[in-house]
Amino acid sequence: QVQLVESGGGLVQAGGSLRLSCAASGRTFSSYAMGWFRQAPGKEREFVAGISWSGAGTYYADSVKGRFTISRDNAKNTVYLQMNSLKPEDTAVYYCAVSPTIYAMRTHDYDAWGQGTQVTVSS
Repeated sequence: QVQLVESGGGLVQAGGSLRLSCAASGRTFSSYAMGWFRQAPGKEREFVAGISWSGAGTYYADSVKGRFTISRDNAKNTVYLQMNSLKPEDTAVYYCAVSPTIYAMRTHDYDAWGQGTQVTVSS
């Protein structure tokens, strides 16, 4: 089993930045693709960004392209999500997840999840 722990969420004003981290343990981290999802109140969980096992491939939801950047450090078993130019509509609980499939964007393609970290963007 893999354990994932997110951190770095908080309250930020519109236009500001946050960097989320997700620390993984219990599985060979570098063998799997990783993804970030988010879920706002009353809405379904949605894909935000993903990264291949090597870090060479990244993919994003259209709503965050050009503003968010996903990266990973396999030596530290950690994946990051740098979020810039934040908007109130980015407010959600953000989750990281593990997938054996590269370029996966659906929740059922991911088989392990963290507990989430809250991001709140004020206008």
